[in-house]
Amino acid sequence: MRDFELQRIGLIMEPAAGEPNEAEGVLNPAAIRGRDGQLYLFPRLVAKGNFSRIGIARVLFDPAGDPKGVERMGIALEPEADYELRENGGGCEDPRISYVEALDHYVMTYTALSPRGPRIAIAVSDDLLHWHRLGLATFRNYHGIGFVDVDDKDASIFSALVPDPMGRPTLGLIHRPLFPGTRPEETIHKPASQPQDTYRECIWISYCRLGTQGGTPQLGQFAEHHRLICPEAIWERLKIGGGAPPIPCRHGWLMIYHGVGDIFHPSLHGRKLCYSAGAMILSKAHPNRVVYRSPDPVLVPDGPLEWEGTVDSVVFPTGIDRRDDLGTPDRFDVYYGMADDRIGVARLMVPEVLPAAG
Repeated sequence: MRDFELQRIGLIMEPAAGEPNEAEGVLNPAAIRGRDGQLYLFPRLVAKGNFSRIGIARVLFDPAGDPKGVERMGIALEPEADYELRENGGGCEDPRISYVEALDHYVMTYTALSPRGPRIAIAVSDDLLHWHRLGLATFRNYHGIGFVDVDDKDASIFSALVPDPMGRPTLGLIHRPLFPGTRPEETIHKPASQPQDTYRECIWISYCRLGTQGGTPQLGQFAEHHRLICPEAIWERLKIGGGAPPIPCRHGWLMIYHGVGDIFHPSLHGRKLCYSAGAMILSKAHPNRVVYRSPDPVLVPDGPLEWEGTVDSVVFPTGIDRRDDLGTPDRFDVYYGMADDRIGVARLMVPEVLPAAG
């Protein structure tokens, strides 16, 4: 087995028959332990017309401790804010959740399908059942790059305060600005040998100072932007983006991210998008430094549940659970979207020694 390779456990959730909120898919969940020690998923539920809500479900386990199914518990967020609604729909999509100890709150980042395009929205909760919206994330400009009018997705928050480049404790944000010309639907037409625009086609890390008002966390502007990683390997040459939130492991901050490449397909002009997952470790002391990055994908689409669906050939990691409950802190269960239609889970064992970088 390759280092950091994920081993599939199986299908964990799929659309319920006759449920209109799930008519077009159940996918891309956040995963987080509640104060009761139970594991909860927050899947994106897609109704007709690609109208997305964020649900909540409790994960059920078999006697061996492997996830085996879910118990649905309703809706966590329904599109209702002006930045979640547009003339022909809207949506709350692809959540990630971290428990931030410094705030004693759960922090959810999600994609709000706003009238101006996809934007990063933030909500907080102290019990996972009731969520308070903080609004859209705001950003300072960086070297002439304005984030305000740029689509942004795939955001997640560190669970602990991390030092910004000045050494100040801050809330760290992983995100992926979608600058014009960097979408995979656009870059698929570029020759594979063409150099990537490493100034823009990146996963970024940004930081903000914290405050509270009336016991509710308050966030300022995200600043001190840093390009974390850019596309390097063939399997991620068209796009990379965040996946599951950074989570502590023995080597630093473990982050499972996604990359988009292209594969041969005889019916689509010979090329087709393929979403895979990679792994990287960020320095615990300086999370803008990459300690390790997998040269090959750790999970690629395989089998009919991942090859065929609303979007074919997709594995898209968004949730991660360190299995301290089993006494195995080196085991991480990764929850991921399968072909934009259903949810799978895979097991990752972090090696005692990091492999040499490829």
